[in-house]
Amino acid sequence: MNKVIMMLVLIAFSKTMAQQPIFKDKFDDAIPVLNFGTFHMGFTSDANSVDFDENDRKNQEDVKKVAKMLAEFKPTVIIVETPPSFNEALQKEYAEYLKNPNMTFENPSEIELLAYEVGRLNNAQRIYGIDHKMGYNYNIGNTIQNKVNDKTYEKYFQLIDKEEKKLNYDNLSLLDKLKVDNHPQYLDFLINVNAEILSYVSTKDKFEGADEAAKYYHRNIRMYSNLNQIELNENDRVFILMGASHTAYFNDFMKRSPKYKLVDPFLYLK
Repeated sequence: MNKVIMMLVLIAFSKTMAQQPIFKDKFDDAIPVLNFGTFHMGFTSDANSVDFDENDRKNQEDVKKVAKMLAEFKPTVIIVETPPSFNEALQKEYAEYLKNPNMTFENPSEIELLAYEVGRLNNAQRIYGIDHKMGYNYNIGNTIQNKVNDKTYEKYFQLIDKEEKKLNYDNLSLLDKLKVDNHPQYLDFLINVNAEILSYVSTKDKFEGADEAAKYYHRNIRMYSNLNQIELNENDRVFILMGASHTAYFNDFMKRSPKYKLVDPFLYLK
């Protein structure tokens, strides 16, 4: 019996040790980042969109409630999903919002509704866009002919269609939608559905799906490079608001980065 107990203790110890860091890979002054994913609250060119009336007063009030939660992170820098070429106009508009939070927007998105308000509640003065547009064929998996792979791609979307119906995302409250958007499993799903599942789509001796998936990775790593061109210091706290598929990639990038330390969004989503 003692040998059995000892063996179980050793197994438990081994599992614990396997999960512990084996060397230091973060700077002492690593910058806290609240990397937050959302659906697009205004117009989007993305293949999938969410039915959300950005001009509805109740919806706007619900967004402000979420902003108040996220503002507890106390960011000093706001990062959003617009190209850096728009930064001058973005910063000008944001400065106007800080002076007049009751200003109206003709077609507000999550940037005007959520990011601006999170920044205002903390008097954060700095805001930057890091998006990088690149062409990408979301639908290549359904158009390629003479595919040599098995039916994994098709079976996956059959499975996901069933699970999405159970999830009933469109009928969730705003807060519950955002909880789904930032759930680790959902973020992994977004990487898979936007890119990695395409590796199951190819013709003989070619890589059509994988090459298309690489474009989405390429876009996200360029967006990450845009972030890394912004001057930040150890006193900064960074709030990033993007479409959740970008959030998913950035979580992966930042887990491995020596410069940033991720903050769990569920510390604030309550």
